[in-house]
Amino acid sequence: MSSSPSLATEDSVTSKRSSIGLQMVCNADCVISNVVAKWPGSVHDSRIVRASEIYQCLSQGEFSGVLLGDRGVWLPAFSPDTFHRPQEAQQAYNHAHARTRARVEMTFGLLKARFHCLHKLRVSPVRACDITVACAVLHNVACLRKERSPQSATSHGLGQSGNLP
Repeated sequence: MSSSPSLATEDSVTSKRSSIGLQMVCNADCVISNVVAKWPGSVHDSRIVRASEIYQCLSQGEFSGVLLGDRGVWLPAFSPDTFHRPQEAQQAYNHAHARTRARVEMTFGLLKARFHCLHKLRVSPVRACDITVACAVLHNVACLRKERSPQSATSHGLGQSGNLP
């Protein structure tokens, strides 16, 4: 699997009954290369992506690439969709798409397993955003140092270094 970036947005950080819209870009090694945590949870995922720096860079041709996100983030120009009634070659594409998306979900799982505070933050939304970004940075340090994955993550199919078996 290549280390091309994948995109995910998730309304997962809650703070005093508020949710925060998140955008994270990660690679196949679960390293987060971009995180935006500043939007209220009521903002649609596609709006968060369209306002992001990474979207602007893709739009202006500063670099090329594909962003794989969930259905809420689908942007035809940069995020190809899966095939609904795939033929043989299209099935391979759908499988690769699903495996790459699984890495995004795995990254969220690792992040939450490492930092239990992300399950339920009881701080102001601004502080929740800062904590989320700090956790992403610390997660990257752990990944780059090849720290052991948290116990709850290893029970979900991850190897000791955070890699798939």
